[in-house]
Amino acid sequence: MIAPHSLRSLDHDLTGNTVVEFAMIAPVLVGFLLGIFDLGSNLYTATQLEGAIQKAARDSTIEGAAGRSVSIDSNVTQAVKEIAPGATVTFSRKAYSNFESISRPEDFNDIDENGICDNGEPFEDANHNGQWDIDRGAEGFGGARDATLYTVNVSYQRIFPVASLLGLSDMHNVEAVTVLRNQPYGTQSTPLVGSCA
Repeated sequence: MIAPHSLRSLDHDLTGNTVVEFAMIAPVLVGFLLGIFDLGSNLYTATQLEGAIQKAARDSTIEGAAGRSVSIDSNVTQAVKEIAPGATVTFSRKAYSNFESISRPEDFNDIDENGICDNGEPFEDANHNGQWDIDRGAEGFGGARDATLYTVNVSYQRIFPVASLLGLSDMHNVEAVTVLRNQPYGTQSTPLVGSCA
């Protein structure tokens, strides 16, 4: 049987409170720190990608860049893989005659006024592929004075496991996009005229 004075001393004994309080707070603190590290890592990767794509886009605007596309893209891949070694990097380039044309449909004469390019209506084949397109951009670097939309997608596994604890994917995706005008090293190609099907 415990003596009454022992019960009173247990009532005022505070040794061990700190350990119990820390044990209750530690999981929250560790989760918070992992979340901050994950966010910082993802922001750093996105910043590196943005810098690499800006440099690659500038390199793409000079004459003869199309012949060095592998080298230009591999520089971006190398910059990303220094931070995220297992990253998957994909590239896309679309050329437009000017900045206003980006992601716009090819012009057509809507004779029947139904808002659709059909029934043999004439259209401007801006990308020279022989058909009317919802996006007038031509794949590739484009020609002199063209505005080139350069897009890089990066997918990599997160370094810190906090996302899976919250039910999110372990994969993180980043997209960087830039548009620059090619230097005036030659003449632009002129659009062709076609008929809608």
